[in-house]
Amino acid sequence: MSTPMQVDTQEIDESLYSRQLYVLGHEAMRRMAGSDVLVVGMKGLGVEIAKNVVLAGVKSVGVWDDGVVEVGDLGTQFFLREQDIGKPRASVTAPRLAELNSYVPVHEVKAEPELTVDMVKNYQAVVLTNTPLAKQLEINDYCHANGISFISADVRGLFGCVFNDFGPSFTCVDPTGEQPLTGMIASIDRDAEGIVTGLEETRHGLEDGDYVTFSEVKGMTELNGCEPRKVTVKGPYTFSIGDTSNLSDYVSGGIFTQVKMPKVINFKSLRESLKNPEFFITDFAKFDRPATLHAGFQALSAFVNEHGRLPRPRHPHDAKLVIALAKQVAQKAGSEEPLDEKVLTELAYQASGEISPMVAVIGGFVAQEVLKACSAKFHPMVETMYFDSLESLPAELPTEDDCQPINSRYDSQIAVFGAKFQQKINEQRQFLVGSGAIGCEMLKNWSMMGLGSQGRGVIHVTDLDTIEKSNLNRQFLFRAKDVGKFKAESAAAAVAEMNPELKGRIIAHQDRVGTETENVYGDDFFAEIDGVTNALDNVAARQYMDRRCVFYQKPLLESGTLGTKANTQVVIPFITESYSSSQDPPEKSIPSCTVKNFPNAIEHTIQWAREKFDEFFVNPPTNVNLYLSSPNFVEQLKASGQQLDQLKTVRKYLVQDRPRSFEECIEWARLKFEEDYVNEIKQLLYNLPKDQLTSTGQPFWSGPKRAPEPLEFDINDPIHYEYLVSAANLHAFNYGLKGDRDPAVFKRIPEFQPRVAKIQVRDDEPVTNEPEGGEEDVNGILANLPQPSDMAGFRLNPVGFEKDDDSNHHIDFITAASNLRALNYSITTADKHRTKLIAGKIIPAIATTTALAVGLVCLELYKIIDGKTDLEQYKNGFVNLALPFFGFSEPIAAAKNKYGDTEWTIWDRFDVPGNPTLQEFIDWFKNEHKLDVTMVSSGVSMLWSNWTPPAKSKERLPMRMSTLIETVSKKPIQPWQRSVIVEVMVENEEGEDVEVPYVLVHLQ
Repeated sequence: MSTPMQVDTQEIDESLYSRQLYVLGHEAMRRMAGSDVLVVGMKGLGVEIAKNVVLAGVKSVGVWDDGVVEVGDLGTQFFLREQDIGKPRASVTAPRLAELNSYVPVHEVKAEPELTVDMVKNYQAVVLTNTPLAKQLEINDYCHANGISFISADVRGLFGCVFNDFGPSFTCVDPTGEQPLTGMIASIDRDAEGIVTGLEETRHGLEDGDYVTFSEVKGMTELNGCEPRKVTVKGPYTFSIGDTSNLSDYVSGGIFTQVKMPKVINFKSLRESLKNPEFFITDFAKFDRPATLHAGFQALSAFVNEHGRLPRPRHPHDAKLVIALAKQVAQKAGSEEPLDEKVLTELAYQASGEISPMVAVIGGFVAQEVLKACSAKFHPMVETMYFDSLESLPAELPTEDDCQPINSRYDSQIAVFGAKFQQKINEQRQFLVGSGAIGCEMLKNWSMMGLGSQGRGVIHVTDLDTIEKSNLNRQFLFRAKDVGKFKAESAAAAVAEMNPELKGRIIAHQDRVGTETENVYGDDFFAEIDGVTNALDNVAARQYMDRRCVFYQKPLLESGTLGTKANTQVVIPFITESYSSSQDPPEKSIPSCTVKNFPNAIEHTIQWAREKFDEFFVNPPTNVNLYLSSPNFVEQLKASGQQLDQLKTVRKYLVQDRPRSFEECIEWARLKFEEDYVNEIKQLLYNLPKDQLTSTGQPFWSGPKRAPEPLEFDINDPIHYEYLVSAANLHAFNYGLKGDRDPAVFKRIPEFQPRVAKIQVRDDEPVTNEPEGGEEDVNGILANLPQPSDMAGFRLNPVGFEKDDDSNHHIDFITAASNLRALNYSITTADKHRTKLIAGKIIPAIATTTALAVGLVCLELYKIIDGKTDLEQYKNGFVNLALPFFGFSEPIAAAKNKYGDTEWTIWDRFDVPGNPTLQEFIDWFKNEHKLDVTMVSSGVSMLWSNWTPPAKSKERLPMRMSTLIETVSKKPIQPWQRSVIVEVMVENEEGEDVEVPYVLVHLQ
């Protein structure tokens, strides 16, 4: 069995690897931290793989390359500079790779004249790029026999190939990486099939062949903690676990939990796989292409062996030789499948080329396969993959002369697209929104492609965020020295160093895109750009930019990642739907009653704790400050209907519970423990006893409702203690008091006895810890509050939730508060790491996925630059590197509407020139489109309708549209606006209402 060894390594730096840890988990990270990786070949593909592996955090990376830097390398190898030409590639690259991650040593392997098996024997994984096939076979034979995971990969123009061999018996411990499914049980049959039924309206989500175990089953207790049992799905709410006839009778309850079972994969050697390949299909629209490319890539190797060079760019004679060699390969293998000669011709034409987007796709994919080999996490690709993007070629194919090298850094791209198309790339004007993980990769690819680097070309990039330590793990343009700086500025400077032609042509902004910055990103700005690329992390900003692109009729490239998953979308004016045309279903929310009284999962208690965080440390200090500073605070509360409760809270924080020392903060925290985990639970059980029955005679505390138990405070319990420490320190922060972590300070608290709260029996009785004396009114509370004028200069400090600072007690409090609540309800607790993920709504991320997604986006960008208008030539993509899976589809065409004989889509509008009067506006529709306007509006303002009173109509019809809009809306049209949107209702000549596009009234 070949499986990564268990290792004891240094503590994982969670502040650096936090987003990646949510993808891989601690155990996989520890395995990786014990793995040494060798990457052979330091041209574009090799360095892309090495970059992603170094960022991921393996034990060490060795690099080997026997070549020197050539000018063409500068088009894909982003760590090389012009002054490096003629120097050894590996020697120049290794120290720059080492800067990516201080935890991962990078060393150049001893520079022998050629690669030998002695060089690979001490590595757990070996990756070969730009390596002759004979050498690949030699190294693979050794690796296959000695338990070393082997990967070979190459990029030839718009083609890429990957081969995996992780040994004859590789154990994958977690094939999918998904969280194990879990669910509550309604019943289990005691018979030969053992049918398990889940709760109503809750799908179990299991598949045939999954394994589950059980807990909290009453009656059939033999299932609790049982060995995993194989599942046969019977329906969306039922599944079979096999014979249960020898078990006890089922009574009630129970939870099933999916168990991930290891999978053993038997890889063939490269020598065997060349004869009997097992293809991994990346695009089912090209199902027959792998067989052609399998022969084609071997033919390229034979060509090099015979001629000592790769085929020349778009050289017909060389291409014919490659086709002949491919046919010999296929014939020798006994293949009867016909080879696609057009594909083979393009492979030969492009073989000497290497382009950055294809390098990113293959490099991101291969790097993830390396991590799988090291960690045994996720299912490896089996075994041979071919990928191409021939659709990215320009419609006007380049000539042989146009593809010849010109001693330019773009020679490798020119070999594929030609110098004429290269000039189009150089003169692009693009707007990149966001410079985080996706933004960094995008800028790197653009700089290698030469986008915006000459002539009229320019790149605008905006991002208002600054760099944090957790960014360094996947936003590879940044280094430790950049922490605290603006992302856009640092990213722009980094890529201008990669490609000096971008200096002065990449413009960094620190703006949030939105209505508030339309004076910056308005008519003039959009008139000067060719397209927009989103690198955003939230839907609202994506939708806003999508609306702007539709308005300005600009193409938009969209992408996103979630752990090992990625999606890409291309939006083309007048051809495709927009990003906002289709939306994901909303996130499933947790009912408030479940969070408040009936939690049954750790997600419920974490949400409860997150709400408590705001209830204790954010909202009350904010309201105290408003009371002290806002003269209208009481009136505003009255209008909101929360006057009494909010004023009681202000009194508590300003008068009753105001601490004068840290010890009093500890007492406050101790009281909160008693209120929330003792008294509230006793109150709930008083109202709803454990033997409570429903109206139908069923036990109330059954199914998803778990009967709670009050806790008893124990200073020696780690969770109780952490709650006390974090709550007391946060309360002290509110009041500007010095906090403390010294255990001795907190150990004195057992001497402190909390007030014993009376359980409320009647509705008119005070709730726990409320003052005696019956119901209070607002005036009574205000009489006991100090006047704001008497507390000049006094303010509390509301806590601003920050999930990534491990020293601020924020996640500590939420973890402790959530776990105490979980203990109340017998729910399995969660560690700080998982709590942070859920409470902080963190998006798991890893550099490999980001690199691949951006590569796919840039392959679409070539098509946009070429101006392709055929919907079938564009591709939206979905990838899951864990499985692995590639899926591509044509973009959805823009939905068509119609009035009369005229079709229109979201991209169309009426363009009315010259700021007409309202009368001229109405006449324009009648004369130009035979439509009668019945109503005109702008935003929420009604400008005119055919039922407008005659006097007002007479007043408005002569007004210019700009004046009319400003007069009715009472809002000025901003100076930067060249046009305004107007909506109309119209009738056709038959008097029928018809739907038409919006109207753009040009003001000049």
